[in-house]
Amino acid sequence: MSYIAPTVRAMSSDSILVAGARENNLKDVTLRIPKNRIVVFTGVSGSGKSSIVFDTVAVEAQRQLNETFTWFIRSRLPKYEKPEADVIDNLSAAVVVDQKPLGGNSRSTVGTMTDIYSVIRVLFSRCGVPAAATSSVFSFNDPEGMCPECDGLGRIVRLDLDRFLDRTRSLNEGPIRFPQFGVGSLQWQMYANSGAFDLDKPLADYSDEEWHHLLHGTGRTEMSAKSGTFNLDYEGLVDRFSRLYLKRDIGSLADKTRDSVLAVVSEVVCPLCAGARLNQTALAGRINGRNIADHSAMEVADLVEVLAAIDDPVGAPIAAAAIERLRRVIGIGLGYLSLGRETSTLSGGEGQRLKTVRYLGSALAGMTYIFDEPSVGLHPRDVHRLNELLVQLRDKGNTVLVVEHDPDVIAIADHVIDIGPGAGAHGGEVVFQGDVESLRRADTVTGRALRTVTPVKTDVRAPTGWLPLENASLHNLKNVSVDLPTGVLTAVTGVAGSGKSTLISDVFVGAHPEAIVVDQSAIGVSSRSTPASYVGVLDHLRKLFSQENGGKAAGVEPGLFSFNSRGACPACEGRGVIYTDLAFMDPITTTCEKCEGRRFAEEVLTYTVRGKSIVDVLDMTAEQALDFFPEKRVHAKLATLNEVGLDYLTLGQPLSTLSGGERQRIKLANELHKTGSVYVLDEPTTGLHMADVGALVALLDRLVDAGNTVIVIEHNLDVIKRADRIIDLGPDGGKHGGEIVFTGTPADLLEDHRSLTAEHVRRSLA
Repeated sequence: MSYIAPTVRAMSSDSILVAGARENNLKDVTLRIPKNRIVVFTGVSGSGKSSIVFDTVAVEAQRQLNETFTWFIRSRLPKYEKPEADVIDNLSAAVVVDQKPLGGNSRSTVGTMTDIYSVIRVLFSRCGVPAAATSSVFSFNDPEGMCPECDGLGRIVRLDLDRFLDRTRSLNEGPIRFPQFGVGSLQWQMYANSGAFDLDKPLADYSDEEWHHLLHGTGRTEMSAKSGTFNLDYEGLVDRFSRLYLKRDIGSLADKTRDSVLAVVSEVVCPLCAGARLNQTALAGRINGRNIADHSAMEVADLVEVLAAIDDPVGAPIAAAAIERLRRVIGIGLGYLSLGRETSTLSGGEGQRLKTVRYLGSALAGMTYIFDEPSVGLHPRDVHRLNELLVQLRDKGNTVLVVEHDPDVIAIADHVIDIGPGAGAHGGEVVFQGDVESLRRADTVTGRALRTVTPVKTDVRAPTGWLPLENASLHNLKNVSVDLPTGVLTAVTGVAGSGKSTLISDVFVGAHPEAIVVDQSAIGVSSRSTPASYVGVLDHLRKLFSQENGGKAAGVEPGLFSFNSRGACPACEGRGVIYTDLAFMDPITTTCEKCEGRRFAEEVLTYTVRGKSIVDVLDMTAEQALDFFPEKRVHAKLATLNEVGLDYLTLGQPLSTLSGGERQRIKLANELHKTGSVYVLDEPTTGLHMADVGALVALLDRLVDAGNTVIVIEHNLDVIKRADRIIDLGPDGGKHGGEIVFTGTPADLLEDHRSLTAEHVRRSLA
């Protein structure tokens, strides 16, 4: 560890000290972060903001907090490795609100996630008529309360025989349209070896008795495996499929299996509970004429009024506790949600804000709250609500650290730390520290961006045609009909909950399944996936290395140039590091001594292309590799990374180290260079710095100029101002939304006085 002078260690306790930070691309960063302030970290995507805030400060705070627990408790907590830094001092306990998707299965709802539903359950157990002994009676995740027909899911997935079976085929011809039950499989043998069927007889010719036996029969049958032949109980096709795949959470199945199952089933509302999830005993309990399912189905804003009307001396205090929590949900702009809404259906912005609800009522002080782009998914109208939350947390005596790009959030900072000057190897330094006004005058990328006003586009493209949507009524859409133009860039706007995603991601994409969708879903990331593998260039590189060195005839196969296959270093198995789990102690990761972190076996490095080994190539940035490889297929794939502004990424960098904005753009890179297509992008500016938004819009313009139709769901005003056409939904969220408020050009939008989006576009031009 580097020597830190005593005077540095003795700095006042009013700031967090970070000295010699070297995580990821950080270049020996030393800085002081003021405590009990709102400190916003800015900088272009990939500059190193998250490396300081999350990988250094947050990790060390959580690691040291865990050290205060006993070994028994620590063995059950997440393990954190000590960050690469000389000193991280004067920390306080940290609460991290990151951008990771909420996830959760079909049993997770807004009510269960925020714990508000637990309060409502207690209310019904005390005041419902007829009363119940315990609150678990009203839980759809408890056997006492769940509907016996749907097991508390509110819907039933049934096998669709028309999708599942091709009745024109015999068992030998493979009539089952489910790969796991294909001809020759163990499952297929149950029916083929039962002796009950003519294997060459089409299913359509089966007698009623044969048909029933195939679907629901019982008895004994014979199975063959490598270990020999054995007998087991026969189980009808429908009964077996239902037991193996439907009487469990389909979401827990492996991706490939889940897709196969979904292709042969249909989903219907549970006929017993009508989607309420609860059994009849729970649904019988009522307060003022409403059961608990009625309360869960209401919008939060309406539920507050219903609970406020409870005057029972026992129930009123419980209702008041629920109202207090519900008002926090309303306070961050989510009053249009219902407690019964599944968390898996929430947008990224909605999920981000719901995470913060947990901390709004906390009485803790002296904490460090760390937010990763909390404005994601927020309409400019709602940003002030977020800002009020951040100020409230600070005023309670907490330190609030925010990684952010939104100028309106940056504006409330007490202190700003700008990281840069560029991204990747060109970043990792502190380029500015100070107040917001000083940042506006600073000669940094962020400072220049804050001074720049993007004008409204006036020279718009004319549509080449129209894609009509008629009478859309899904969720909160109110019989919406709209024509989406082709051959132009269209921005679909509106406050959160207005119906944008429902209209485009659900209705439009459902009507046009050929559309190329780049949504907010997470990409599969691991320490073994890289930009080169994600965009498909690695396969071409391996083949090139094989061909250039004699190919298969010389024993040089493409797999030799993969650290996930034959070419892997035997000591670290292609990881480049040795991970040592020290049981109760913090884990230790060391660079593999045999391959020195290069991941490949020594033999692999002897093979080169134009003097460069595969390790040398993976160490190249996308920009360097583009110049190095003239080969058509390799060059085309590398060009996509450069076009989306990821030219600074090295080809071998683990995807797990990428920021949210970088992951969003690498997904887009995978879909470029298609013509005559319809692109649907859901908030493509997520994680992008203000200076990067211009490059993104330029990329979208190139897609349109190449003959594509581009539709973006977006809140970013700079994107909206540079679109050819705008479709604005609203006027508000939830039941107050679901209508088309405006359609037209950006210039026409300025003249509209009903649209909330128009109001903020006008403000941005001031």
